Amino acid sequence: MRPVRAAVVAAPGEPFAVRDARIEEPRPHEVLVRMTAAGLCHTDLAMRATWPEPLTPMVFGHEGAGLVEAVGAEVTGVAPGDQVCLTFASCGTCEQCAAGHPAYCLDAGALNFSGGRGDGSTVLSLDGAPLHGGFFGQSSFATHAVVHERGVVGAPADLPATVLAPLGCGGQTGAGTVLNRLRPEPGSSLVVLGAGGVGLSALMAAVASGCDPVVAVDPVPSRRVLATGLGAKAALAPDDDLVTALRDLTGGGARHVVDTTGRPEMIRQAVGALRPRGELALLGLGPEVAFDVRSLLYKGIRVHGVVEGDSDPARFLPELIGLYRRGLFPVDRLVTTFPFEEIETAVAAMRDGSAVKPVLTFG
Repeated sequence: MRPVRAAVVAAPGEPFAVRDARIEEPRPHEVLVRMTAAGLCHTDLAMRATWPEPLTPMVFGHEGAGLVEAVGAEVTGVAPGDQVCLTFASCGTCEQCAAGHPAYCLDAGALNFSGGRGDGSTVLSLDGAPLHGGFFGQSSFATHAVVHERGVVGAPADLPATVLAPLGCGGQTGAGTVLNRLRPEPGSSLVVLGAGGVGLSALMAAVASGCDPVVAVDPVPSRRVLATGLGAKAALAPDDDLVTALRDLTGGGARHVVDTTGRPEMIRQAVGALRPRGELALLGLGPEVAFDVRSLLYKGIRVHGVVEGDSDPARFLPELIGLYRRGLFPVDRLVTTFPFEEIETAVAAMRDGSAVKPVLTFG
């Protein structure tokens, strides 16, 4: 067991409290990573509010980057000293994993959301008692994480960790939705609802793909300014005339709409803003949505539910790094850094809109 510092949630809805804890050495197919950066995602906040009481205390965090400190005896893909990006867990053997779609792994629940490993054990302890973790296979809100080798992707040593960390979830979710699922033709119109980290990642991928026009919708003025700076033709505030404005900007209706809000009223407006045979990708978690089936039917609308950008991280994360290197995916422009010990300050900045993608750094 090694000493670590971890941001612990004591009970559902409680704030993060950085505590001294301990972590196990890696098993044969696991990797011990010393964290250098970890992105903060709205999913972390949503889950800490609703996480079941029996699985607390709990460590969240699922956008980690760091340096390998130790590897299990059967690990072959990385070695101590390598820089790595952490991503979600998958089994690697089920029909979805075998088909190249590990985001839909049939064992995803046990591997990512059980509060530990798939076998029910946890790598962390607090004051001699088990500390739940394994969130998205990693629990990166700690100075160290033990991760299965499938959740570890090697990265160039010179890539800033603050750029690498957001790619493991938010970056690949937004960009992958465009590049892996929608696959828009150059010149096709695309609208992004919600200009947070995921939405702006989708926007950057759309611009890189040659979509035209690309339009963003967000209530926060600074995010709308950022969206246009990243290549959006227009950035609008949501209002009662949104559908009309979007149809005007896209020549009668958008070919693609990506919703990251999960808000029923926004999703209904998305359907209204699509042209016949348009496509709607749903990324945000939210309540049930009532659709006018006639609108979907008569317009031939295709609705996609997308998890983690439908990506295979071992293949897709290097592609995103390549786009970043070429200046086509400037994720660094979304990032605001905070020391790990100031995680609650980062939470406040995300909530008030002053930080698009808070990234925690470890000294």
